[in-house]
Amino acid sequence: MAPTQRRIGSGFGAHSTADDVLAGIDLSGRNVLITGGYSGLGLAATRALVRAGAHVVVPARRPGVARDALRDLPRTEVAELDLADLGSVRAFGDRFLESGRGLDIVIGNAGVMAYPHRPVGPGWEAHLAVNHLGHFALVNRLRPALAGARVVSVSSSGHFLSDIRWDDPHFRHGYDHWAAYGQSKTANALFAVHLDALGAADGLHAFAVHPGSILTPLQRRIPHEEQLAQGWITADGRPADGFKTPEQGAATAVWAATSPLLDAHGGAYCQDCDLAEPATGDDMLIGGVKPWALDPGSAARLWRLSADLTREAAFS
Repeated sequence: MAPTQRRIGSGFGAHSTADDVLAGIDLSGRNVLITGGYSGLGLAATRALVRAGAHVVVPARRPGVARDALRDLPRTEVAELDLADLGSVRAFGDRFLESGRGLDIVIGNAGVMAYPHRPVGPGWEAHLAVNHLGHFALVNRLRPALAGARVVSVSSSGHFLSDIRWDDPHFRHGYDHWAAYGQSKTANALFAVHLDALGAADGLHAFAVHPGSILTPLQRRIPHEEQLAQGWITADGRPADGFKTPEQGAATAVWAATSPLLDAHGGAYCQDCDLAEPATGDDMLIGGVKPWALDPGSAARLWRLSADLTREAAFS
């Protein structure tokens, strides 16, 4: 059954920050893993989680850059991980499991946008590889450490742009970087749907989130002229009206990772620190969630495809 998408009145909204949603929540003794937790939304989330008492593990493709970004934050650790390289994912996962620690929260935040057509690994399309398959392999590798955990998959309203291209997920016949990005964001949402279905009996719950429209290093490959044409920035280079700060953008992922209001809503898609409503149009600034990002049959099908592609022993 698809998650029920109806606002539940969380008390927070589009302007809430990650610190706002963590007010009064004590994460002392909790272990959090957040990919990309040293830049943009990820860094804002890491800072808020540390202020709430958590110990935060930040896997990073550029560990030196990550350590520099986190050098003033206590209770953080950096380890090397390249989500586009399954060998790196497995090595990181095995090292973490050898430490004997559990994880209370995993936030799959790292991602790429508007990549040129440059297949990675065994010929995978880069957005699908980094945004979805790398996180799929990571979470499944870490399964023994995830009893009772919350797993948050950072999707976006970019999922409006494409369902899963079942006949050609790696764009071997015609490439469009926005469709590729959109497919990966749909995959992020479907991942949460099926992971929750598989893990709920063991107390694991998963959620997908749309952080909102925010300008971060994620958009670094998009030319200034295109950002202006898309209406993302003003003529003087400032974020357009309706765009969030990184601290506001990080709020929904942090809320989904910690709010007790979500205990009965596993697999749901969240926006503005609440459950998202079904999308009634195609305006991505308004958001909401499209039906193809919640379909349990598609979620199970994507899970099987991902397990076959990564050759990772998956939750079942």
